[in-house]
Amino acid sequence: MKAIRKFTVRTVLPASLAALDELAANLRWSWHEPTRQLFEHIAPELWREIGTDPVALLGAVDTARLESLAQDDGYVAWANATRDELREYLEKPRWYQGLEGDKPASIAYFSPEFGIAAALPQYSGGLGILAGDHLKSASDLGVPLVGVGLFYRAGYFSQAISPDGWQLESYPLLDPDGLPLSVLRRADGSPVQVSLALPDDRTLHARVWQAMVGRIRLLMLDTDIPENTDELRLVTDRLYGGGGEHRLLQELLLGIGGARAVKKWSSLNGQADPEVFHTNEGHAGFLGLERISSLIGEGLSFAEALQVARAGTVFTTHTPVAAGIDRFDRSLVRRYFETDLLPGVAVDDLLALGAENFADGNPDVFNMALMGLRLGQHANGVSKLHGEVSRVMFKGLWPGFDAADVPIDSITNGVHAPTWTDPALLALAQNRLGTSDTSEADWASPAVSDTDLWQVRGQMRRQFVEDARRRIAAAWQDQNPGGIVPSWIGNVFDPDVLTIGFARRVPTYKRLTLMLHDPERLRALLLHPEHPIQIVIAGKSHPADEEGKRLIQRIVQFAADPELRTRIAFLPDYNIGMAQLMYPGTDVWLNNPLRPLEACGTSGMKAALNGALNLSILDGWWPEYYDGKNGWAIPSADSAGDAAERDRIEADALYELIEHQVAPPFYDRNADGVPERWVSSIRHTLATLSPELNAGRMVRQYVQKLYRPAGKAEARLAENNYRAARELAGWKGRIVSSWPGVAVAHVESGGVATVPQVGDALHLRAHIQLNGLAPEDVTVEVVYGKSLGNDDLTDVIAMPLAAEPFVTGVTDAGAPTLFTGTIELDRGGAFGYSVRVVPRNELLVSPAEMGLIAVAG
Repeated sequence: MKAIRKFTVRTVLPASLAALDELAANLRWSWHEPTRQLFEHIAPELWREIGTDPVALLGAVDTARLESLAQDDGYVAWANATRDELREYLEKPRWYQGLEGDKPASIAYFSPEFGIAAALPQYSGGLGILAGDHLKSASDLGVPLVGVGLFYRAGYFSQAISPDGWQLESYPLLDPDGLPLSVLRRADGSPVQVSLALPDDRTLHARVWQAMVGRIRLLMLDTDIPENTDELRLVTDRLYGGGGEHRLLQELLLGIGGARAVKKWSSLNGQADPEVFHTNEGHAGFLGLERISSLIGEGLSFAEALQVARAGTVFTTHTPVAAGIDRFDRSLVRRYFETDLLPGVAVDDLLALGAENFADGNPDVFNMALMGLRLGQHANGVSKLHGEVSRVMFKGLWPGFDAADVPIDSITNGVHAPTWTDPALLALAQNRLGTSDTSEADWASPAVSDTDLWQVRGQMRRQFVEDARRRIAAAWQDQNPGGIVPSWIGNVFDPDVLTIGFARRVPTYKRLTLMLHDPERLRALLLHPEHPIQIVIAGKSHPADEEGKRLIQRIVQFAADPELRTRIAFLPDYNIGMAQLMYPGTDVWLNNPLRPLEACGTSGMKAALNGALNLSILDGWWPEYYDGKNGWAIPSADSAGDAAERDRIEADALYELIEHQVAPPFYDRNADGVPERWVSSIRHTLATLSPELNAGRMVRQYVQKLYRPAGKAEARLAENNYRAARELAGWKGRIVSSWPGVAVAHVESGGVATVPQVGDALHLRAHIQLNGLAPEDVTVEVVYGKSLGNDDLTDVIAMPLAAEPFVTGVTDAGAPTLFTGTIELDRGGAFGYSVRVVPRNELLVSPAEMGLIAVAG
């Protein structure tokens, strides 16, 4: 019989163990190993069975065990000391507090998913894990973030595999009372709610849960409350569930409801609203419109409020393909905003922000990424290559500009080292190098011997193999209830065999089955008599992605071969708990997406932090950090005639690398059984990549490159009752109105010999038609560099030209304005130049910001 209702009854701890409640309530335990050891000591076997979750542990452990620990003075002292250390961590100034100069007092970070701990399954893949790592690193650095997301009652989904290899999804409901969450309440104890006006006189209500992630508060909105109709209670039913209108409702709640929740939280804590708003992908983009509506309520026009909102907004794009962007029918968006949802915001102004009003754009859709870019003055991709791809992908917003001028920067993702580094490696660093911070440890030091490193790597591989066998046995029992687990499962994987890992979401571009391109060749590698390999695979396909499910099925069916099933396996229900053992337990991390469709790919980073070597296509983060000593680069066949040919060439290259370059050095051992060349690569990987791949480096870059400039820009526009914002809006209106008449009328040159030589001075006189604008409203530049055969310029340098004063006091108001300058020809070869005009204002972040340009032609 099934229960009609489920809820969690929390254990009342003995008074002497009150510290455990405080420690369990803060998710810092998910990355603080001493706290985890404190809870593990209560009941080690139960700790592992319930997924290393303190809240669940305290609810499941026998009361007699707690009473026994309450009488144990040593354990009580240990718990109190750990709690005191947490309090010091929460209160003591950290890196951010030591920064000199202006810095935001509060930053709101919005994301549709957050992957913090397996105990709080509110993530589907890399985007959520990145968001969780961002919060954790911000906490460690003292950055004053407040996270904003949704609470999904069924999370993403739990994955099982049918006997024929097909992915099966289930959605077990989560009880927030059994999670490290609490309801956000007012001083009188009443719960905080936010409400959104919807069409047909409906109202969507949401309560606000809060989680403490170290020093960071995470607010999560939940619509499953009695105040909503049955239909609206399901808005936050599951992550990325439903489509069309359901998805729009989730994104309205995240952006608009999230912004309102932050405002209420700030008010309850007696502090001002955040100065900077960071939207992690376009899902939360509507938050900018909520801010505009609030500013209109303070007396600003839409155009004026837009300047303020975008100045303080950071937009991060994570997708390198247009298909990965959320789009909604314009008619649906119009229907939802022809309500009282956003007072003061005209629907047509709103729709213009998401319009695909460029060549090849669809006039019938509302594009969330375009709105994000238009509402965020500061934008970035998540690796250098992804920044380049994004500048090309979104170039239509800045017509006339070269891709290099598109104002989208890049900050390469990082991963939170304390979360993803195995405790065995942390202990080695602490015992031999005097630090538990593996990103700062001196891995080149002789204090850590090759034998030390190899032994720890072996220990991590063994613990992973044991975990994989447990998971495979559990999956077999799910498929065969009451059956006896076959003995061969106890032999799946060999802790002494080279282990390759491949685990991630399963969209087609990540090419899960590239390794199966030549099944017999893969079989030979798995069963090689001298250099065998074993491959562990995991990942979830979106429930609606039938092709992704077919890829999983192909892998599962291949791995079912009795001759191969102990050397290759698919582990179902990939999650944080599995990943934290898999990354350290693999020797090589495989990544073979279609280049350049991997925005960053942080799974390989997590493996590298544990000394694993990467075997990857040069995509995402790998082109920045591959140096020939930390792994291998799979050659890309970008010029292949078709997809099948490309797959064949790249699969062949993969097989060749594994057989001839990857496997042999792993088995080339010295007299002590240590593979010296392999361990040298491990040491090099830890020494060079650990500091760079750490999310602390990433968050510091966000602070310095984006958060501080955004906070400064918004503060300047808000001064003196938004005087600068009003002036900027008026100036932009004048520029936009006049720009159709701005042109480069004529360019003259002189000063060079008949045959130009290095050292000559090229004098330029550009006559610019300003159409009523003043010279100080524009920048006139000569753009020069190497001239290719198609007249394109490379190695470009831009140099401003100066406006010449009028010769007499009388001039024709419609006459062009003269701008002049001189270029020193300091290098030989093909040379070319052009002249361009762009708007100029000290409040613009980039000359391309307004998407206006006039070019000589």
